[in-house]
Amino acid sequence: MRWCRVETSAGPSFGLVHEDAVEVVEGSPFAQWKSTSERIPLTEAKLLVPVMPPTFYAIGSNYRDHVLKMAASGGRKPLFYERPRVGYRANSALIATGEDIVKPTESSEEFQYEAELVAVIGRKCRNASRDQATASIFGWTIGNDVSERVWQEKDQTNIRGKNCDTFKPMGPWIDTSADVSKMRTLVSLNGLVVHDFSTAAMLFDAADVIVEISRTCTLSPGDVVWLGTDDKPRNMKPGDRIEIEITGLGKLANNVVAG
Repeated sequence: MRWCRVETSAGPSFGLVHEDAVEVVEGSPFAQWKSTSERIPLTEAKLLVPVMPPTFYAIGSNYRDHVLKMAASGGRKPLFYERPRVGYRANSALIATGEDIVKPTESSEEFQYEAELVAVIGRKCRNASRDQATASIFGWTIGNDVSERVWQEKDQTNIRGKNCDTFKPMGPWIDTSADVSKMRTLVSLNGLVVHDFSTAAMLFDAADVIVEISRTCTLSPGDVVWLGTDDKPRNMKPGDRIEIEITGLGKLANNVVAG
């Protein structure tokens, strides 16, 4: 199944994505729900961020090539962590596919995308085993962890470097049956494919990360866990279009505009 959030005449609602239409539902996929008679053609549907998470987790340094290339570009030794390096992101930074990423006027040229697989939690989880962590995953979506590298280097909390308004595109929907082991992540900048990597080639997989989080924090239905990126991202500038496709999950596409 593919779940989305969609704008309706009555406001935002969850919906089921079919081949050519969104079936609007009452309720939530994380609780009780029922179908309605409302159908919106997919070509006319205004898709929203697929879930507004109670808590927004994200991991960094989770692909080997990314660690190596980012370290080389900064003239430092690569650092591989023994445990998942988990942090938080701001819900206020979330935008949907099709919405604009705003590059702040005072930001540097080092304004970059990060193409990420996102695990969406479907059941409460605390002190989880790997099996329990895997079972807690409701489905998968796509995230773009937009980063301003100069700010990221200077501000330890990432309040500017990672969490400015519009810095977190996510979508287009949540797929509950995708096979992560067979996915590839493709990143296109202005129509040119600039990265193509195995989505599953992580240093820590989703279960590893959920186990780590659940040792100290209770995960709840609707929480999201962003799982890092591979390779070295390129810079973005106003006028650019960034598209992230993860095979089987669809495409997250956003334009970059000046702040």
